[in-house]
Amino acid sequence: MNMKKFAPAAMTALLFGSVVVPVASANEKPTETEQQNSQIQIDPVHIFNNTHGTVEKVDASENITYFTVKDGDQTNILEITKDTLVFDNTGKKVELKEGDKVVAYTFANKPQKLIYPPQFNPDVVIVETEEVGFVEVDYFFENLTNTYDVLKLNIGENTELLNEKGEKVAAKDLAEKHLVVFYTASTRSIPAQTTPSKVIVLDNESENSSENTVEEEIAAIIAKDSYEVDGTKMVPLRLIAEKLGYTVESTGKGAIVSKGNVSYTLTRGEKMFGFNKALRSLNAAPALLEANKTYVPVEFVEEYLK
Repeated sequence: MNMKKFAPAAMTALLFGSVVVPVASANEKPTETEQQNSQIQIDPVHIFNNTHGTVEKVDASENITYFTVKDGDQTNILEITKDTLVFDNTGKKVELKEGDKVVAYTFANKPQKLIYPPQFNPDVVIVETEEVGFVEVDYFFENLTNTYDVLKLNIGENTELLNEKGEKVAAKDLAEKHLVVFYTASTRSIPAQTTPSKVIVLDNESENSSENTVEEEIAAIIAKDSYEVDGTKMVPLRLIAEKLGYTVESTGKGAIVSKGNVSYTLTRGEKMFGFNKALRSLNAAPALLEANKTYVPVEFVEEYLK
């Protein structure tokens, strides 16, 4: 997962979003412009979407487990795979279970399905425990301070340094990266300083090979097995949906495509299709273009399945 593109965005926001306010002496009266500038608030750099709450329901499928997380009236769904990083607040690797209080961090630039309740594929999940332990998930600059100069890392001899795969890395590999930092105490200075017990680098130099493989396989399917009907590219529903982790159940007149709390009901010859308890429309109706194979507009795959 190469997320280095966040670094320039964070730096730009810091450089151009900052306001320099002249300091007036005891005999000087601030001008009207200075008074206005002093009241300007800087919007934070939005790197991660944070999801808080308690796990109230667990739905397991073949490749993904869906955790329903509630925080008051807010409900969110977390998609957890075998590759999702899940730790408690002390840095110990744990398994998510019903009743856990969690904070999930998802890169803000990740595509998100427009469904309710909101569904996230988090990059790291932290399970809160009663043990002493703090966690900071953020971008850290070359001097190992985070985006708003709130926390500075001092790497010690006993600090465990790992990448997402659990492989050891060196202290020099932490600079200008997105990090998960586990620590128990910090100074009261500005910025606060800490010697963390563990640091995990979220930025891999190579792209996620499994994600690339799935995308390449789907592209190959479309290139080999597709039709154009009245200007709309039609692609095989089952082959693509199952590659993306969905279950496809034939209804005789179409199919029900489902994954976790998401369900689509498509009928051949009808542009309208069921999306959970709502209805949506396609530019072209699903069709039986080959024996026992339902084809759908490629827009359905791009807008709803990915």
